Amino acid sequence: MFGMTRKVLVADNERVLMYRERQFQQVLTPGTYRFWDMGQKLSFFSVAVTRSGITHELLDVLLQKEEFANHVDSVMMQENEVGVVYLDNKIQQLLQPGERLVTWKDSLNLEVKVFSLDVLQPIAEPMLSHLLRAGMNRTARAETILNALVPDGYVGLLYENGKWIQTLKPGRYGYWLFNRDLQVQLYDLKLQMVEISGQEILTKDRVSLRVNLNAVYQLVDVEVAAQKLKNVGDYIYKRLQLALREVIGTRTLDELLSDKNVVSSVIYDECHASLKDYGIFLDRVGVKDIILPGEMKEILNQVVQAQKAAEANLIKRREETAATRSLSNTAKMMENNATLLRLKELETLEKVVEKIDHISVYGGLDSVMNDMVRLTGKAPTAVKN
Repeated sequence: MFGMTRKVLVADNERVLMYRERQFQQVLTPGTYRFWDMGQKLSFFSVAVTRSGITHELLDVLLQKEEFANHVDSVMMQENEVGVVYLDNKIQQLLQPGERLVTWKDSLNLEVKVFSLDVLQPIAEPMLSHLLRAGMNRTARAETILNALVPDGYVGLLYENGKWIQTLKPGRYGYWLFNRDLQVQLYDLKLQMVEISGQEILTKDRVSLRVNLNAVYQLVDVEVAAQKLKNVGDYIYKRLQLALREVIGTRTLDELLSDKNVVSSVIYDECHASLKDYGIFLDRVGVKDIILPGEMKEILNQVVQAQKAAEANLIKRREETAATRSLSNTAKMMENNATLLRLKELETLEKVVEKIDHISVYGGLDSVMNDMVRLTGKAPTAVKN
């Protein structure tokens, strides 16, 4: 008679499904059971109690059985909902739209928080931090959360399904990625420099120059710039490049070398207004280098040397003319003034005597004073007191 009974032991970490002739009968909770089984018509299947809920190939059929449904809790996400499952107040798993969680009653301390996806809303802190720390931002198939960090000095443009919907200030943002495609593009609001280097340009007089240009700009209206321009940096570079080529190509080499600031000023005036229409403020423009070809540089150096030599000769001629004019004026003065003439003779005598080591005097002191140096053919006239 004992051979017609079956003993079933159910552990704390499982539930047992009992079938009679392959028809579900009941759920066995932890404990010991004995069943009269004449003809071995009973069958038993163990289902583990896990944190991820009940998994069974016939779960949908079982849920339709009242005896089974009375032992479980079932949460079903709608297509516009996402759920966060907490176990003992800690995030355990994520329920995606259309996903269902079935758990045994009184087996685990589970809580499910449901969030609507109808309206795009950021995930509030500290939940965002908890989700990221628990690794809930991606599954094996795709990412579930957009985690965007906007640094200081930047703004972020949030796009939903390719359409701009919001401008994000510095901070961290998280959004559910279910049922939508989200992207964040960062834009730098600080002053930025663009360098246009190695530009080979012909001047108006057909001289090939290599020009380097620097410019400083700042984004002041990011929404306008993003809406009108595919690539802000590329547009600024090409706009300044075209302006540089236009300015260089319409001026001669002499005009460019005479004042490099003219080039910078013209480029700034031409580009400032046009960039402003795209939400860009042009702070300043400067020509860094104007590089001549080797042959042209040598020719230009020769020209500069010739100009400097001509200037030096001109100054020398001016000085000689001034000296001649001074001598002429002095001669006229001595011609009409015997005293001045005598003083000049004595000055000359003094200079001559300084350069002679030995003097032989004939005729006495009067001969030395009167006959040794004469500026005219006449004998010196005595100077009256």
